[in-house]
Amino acid sequence: MGTPFNEISLSLVFVIVIALYILGSAVRILKEYERGVVFRLGRIIPIKGPGLVLIFPVIDKLVRVSLRTVTMDVPPQDIITKDNITVKVNAVIYFRPVDPIRAITEVEDFYYATSQISQTSLRSILGQSQLDDLLAKRDQLNVELQRVIDQQTEPWGVKVSAVEVKNVDLPQEMLRAIARQAEAERERRAKIIHAEGEFQASQKLADAAKIISSEPATLQLRYLQTLTEIATEKNSTIIFPLPIEMLKPFFDKH
Repeated sequence: MGTPFNEISLSLVFVIVIALYILGSAVRILKEYERGVVFRLGRIIPIKGPGLVLIFPVIDKLVRVSLRTVTMDVPPQDIITKDNITVKVNAVIYFRPVDPIRAITEVEDFYYATSQISQTSLRSILGQSQLDDLLAKRDQLNVELQRVIDQQTEPWGVKVSAVEVKNVDLPQEMLRAIARQAEAERERRAKIIHAEGEFQASQKLADAAKIISSEPATLQLRYLQTLTEIATEKNSTIIFPLPIEMLKPFFDKH
């Protein structure tokens, strides 16, 4: 038979263990970016944290909620654009819970729910766009996606701060068509630039012809300049016609 001293010792150890268990269950330490949603007998009480939080074991249940911004990848989605082109698009979404109580009570899992809303919104919004808009006006589509998703997550106490479309994967035949279109566009621009150059050159020649026709001495000077340029190229005898207009000043003196 055990002595009374041994029985007291065992009882004391048992009490200490129970006390430590209750104390460990009652004490919670929440980080600066964490808040505690406490259910007391199933009902919400004011939010706890950050820092040291005391709860009543058994009757209280604490759910931690991180207030940091979450970066979530939206899996690639097959999207048919407004001009009936199939593309594969993925995105990244940035969000955070701003109301911990609603984030816990209004939806079962706000991470999963936000991911699903992002996928459906991505297909819906981008499916209403032309392919050219999807490639060239991505900033506008990002703003529209952020607005639509944030509007749907607002009742859950979740704030969507940004949505960015990452990659747009096109079929190979569409890539070849875009390459041909870009090449045709470059050729068109080259022809336009060449035509504009020819037009400007013809205008300058027409202006020069008007000046020369109005000043006969200019024609003579240009004629002599051309002869000088020809003479410097080769040492040869050059026979050229002499315009009668060049001799007219000498005839006028007699």
